[in-house]
Amino acid sequence: MASPSPPTIHVVVFPFMSKGHIIPIFDLARFLLCRKICITIFTTPANRPFFSHSLSGTNINIIEIPFPQNIQGIPPAVESTDKLPSMTLFPTFVNATKLMKPHFEKALESLPPVTFMVTDGFLSWTLDSANKFGIPRLVYYGMSAFTTALTISAASLLRTELSDDEYFQVPDFPWIKITRNDFDSPLRDRDPKGPHSDFIMESIMATSKSYGQLVNSFYELESVYVDYCNRISSPKSWCVGPFCAVHEPSKEKQGISEKPSYIKWLDGMLEQGKQVLYVAFGTQAELSPEQFKEIKIGLEKSEVNFLWVVRKSIDEVNDGFKNRLKNRGLMVTEWVDQREILSHGSVEGFLSHCGWNSVAESICAKVPILAWPMMADQHLNARMVVEEIKIGLRVETCDGSVRGFVQWEGLEKPIRELMEGDKGIEARKKVKAFGEEAINAVKEGGSSWQTLNELIHEFTERRQV
Repeated sequence: MASPSPPTIHVVVFPFMSKGHIIPIFDLARFLLCRKICITIFTTPANRPFFSHSLSGTNINIIEIPFPQNIQGIPPAVESTDKLPSMTLFPTFVNATKLMKPHFEKALESLPPVTFMVTDGFLSWTLDSANKFGIPRLVYYGMSAFTTALTISAASLLRTELSDDEYFQVPDFPWIKITRNDFDSPLRDRDPKGPHSDFIMESIMATSKSYGQLVNSFYELESVYVDYCNRISSPKSWCVGPFCAVHEPSKEKQGISEKPSYIKWLDGMLEQGKQVLYVAFGTQAELSPEQFKEIKIGLEKSEVNFLWVVRKSIDEVNDGFKNRLKNRGLMVTEWVDQREILSHGSVEGFLSHCGWNSVAESICAKVPILAWPMMADQHLNARMVVEEIKIGLRVETCDGSVRGFVQWEGLEKPIRELMEGDKGIEARKKVKAFGEEAINAVKEGGSSWQTLNELIHEFTERRQV
């Protein structure tokens, strides 16, 4: 008699409604597919087309459940934070997701048995659903272990009278000095309160009661901080990334014959032997008209070639900038494949807000970073990039504060240094070494590959008990 085949592993995935949270989860899903795992992913009607397009060619089951309607402050048909008129509406938006719970649970009832679920840390209410159905929940935040560790270690000092720009040693990591301004409100507040603070506390509590936490990083990059998190907090953190290293962009693009215009432009630069600086600040950074103007002057004065992804909501000043720089600069307002840009042979630097996805993608593409953090975990990511792993430089603010205004001089000088200077050469060497380690981590036998194997083994053993 033939031995029975092992039961199918079925994973439910539910990312938060924001492209910065969704895209890495797509990569994680592909990583899981390599293990012959069945995947069901949840989204909302307005996000469905993006899911269907991004996951075409896979057998991932997409289920859409309705996003709450008539939420005060949230415009109709807005089902992603990328589309919010202002990020001040974030607490309202994230609280509205709780109303999706009955629809989520009704859908779970109709699914085949679920081995475990991976849900975004912002969707803390999914823990109740997981417990109701006896499904282990893994949390995903999209942050580095470095940021998590420093946030835990510095928490008590942020309640003291330290001023915003006063440097202090991080208690458990005395070689690191940071400021209150490296944290966003409410974490930086001496007496945090209000809807945003409540949301963070709910997320932390739900995480502590979950089975584990997935980290989009690899052990070799931040072993000290992974070990610290696992020593002093729960649940266990599992480094199973970087997810973006699982598939090379060129392989995913084989079926597409027509290249986007910006890639054709980069091809032209490569043919001429010219280096390009890629400039992008993510989907949610809000630049003032004054700051936007300084960026334009800095890029023009730097004399480097650049590809700048500009948010459509920014009304550029019509001062002849595009026309003057048409031979060495391209401004793009459409959605771009950042990974494809970073992996292009002409791109030798990345002026970035230092969102963790961007940092991970830059490492995998072996491109050094010019850090300009703006919100959320970006300031701590910038500290890691510049001071800890030394794969980049930093823009210079006019008052020395990490949140200060950046005049064109504070941009021109570090751009030139990154693209042409000795510090840029050193950062390039470092990022190439880390990039090789990142790619090896997700390959068969690599650290992240083995960690994912261990996690899957735990769940299959658990089911057999």
